[in-house]
Amino acid sequence: MSPSWDVTVRTLDAEALQPAHGRGPSGLPYRTHGLDVVALGGDRAPRSGQDRTALPWGVMRILIIGGSGFLGTELVRQAAAAGWETAATYCSRPGGGSGASWHRLDVRSAGQVDELLAAVAPHAVVDATSGGSDWAVTADGSFHVAAAAAKVGCRLVHVSSDAVFSGARVHYDEACLPDPLTPYGAAKAAAETAVRLLSPAAAVARTSLIIGDGGSAHERMVHALAAGTRDGVLFTDDVRCPVHVQDLARALLELAGSDRAGMFHLAGADALSRHRLGVLIARRDGLDAARLPTGRRADAPVPGALDVRLDSSATQEHLRTRLRGAPEFLHVR
Repeated sequence: MSPSWDVTVRTLDAEALQPAHGRGPSGLPYRTHGLDVVALGGDRAPRSGQDRTALPWGVMRILIIGGSGFLGTELVRQAAAAGWETAATYCSRPGGGSGASWHRLDVRSAGQVDELLAAVAPHAVVDATSGGSDWAVTADGSFHVAAAAAKVGCRLVHVSSDAVFSGARVHYDEACLPDPLTPYGAAKAAAETAVRLLSPAAAVARTSLIIGDGGSAHERMVHALAAGTRDGVLFTDDVRCPVHVQDLARALLELAGSDRAGMFHLAGADALSRHRLGVLIARRDGLDAARLPTGRRADAPVPGALDVRLDSSATQEHLRTRLRGAPEFLHVR
């Protein structure tokens, strides 16, 4: 039986959670209720005629933590294209493209994080760092970013994961508390708790498998398996709600430009197994889907959640960005 990680979330008195400045980037006040923070007068404009390049919010200075990663690269591209003054961080190598200033950052160093936020003075920070199961990066690093954002009084959007859930209840909405099975899930759950305690006006956004137009880890794996250049299987019993990186980045920037606070789910509209997702990717890319080997996570020696479906319906009601399902954004059925 897989171990379960005990992550405690404590509800504090509202006064203890009141942010230092009490106002978001648009100058609107916050009202706190324990760990659930309600932003007054947030952006509630209806969704229509969505343009996936242009962003409808005013010019601002934004800092993307983890800007050289897969999601970070798209965040930088969209923010710069929108005319936002964009700064981004990297660990070993700056990201490509233009329109952003690049800063080397080790999030494990609280001092480095403090110095960078003081120097950049962003209106908003999106923390898209991915440290896997490395606690010092994924948990402690997120703590350092949240603490620094609280010090300078800027907006914070923290990217979390469906890995915080065990799959025991299958369907998870924004109110569900973490019950992770893996070290990575435990680190992400600890990061969520740190962010919500240190920066209660922040938005914490859980997401799922992130897919693009060929550049994601899952897409590369599908190509390698179809070509027979790597070992492995695609699980038929491991179900998630994949999201396109463009949709996810745009939704995160929409949150960054709003005053909405609390927990948000940003996952695709459709639940698919990893194998089914692989088949759709293979069809899109003209590969032989029959060459994709199958297996069951339940039979694998490595623990992990089986069926985790993020319910994003409550979040979607307040977003202009529409979170498409995999069959739609892969253009196959």
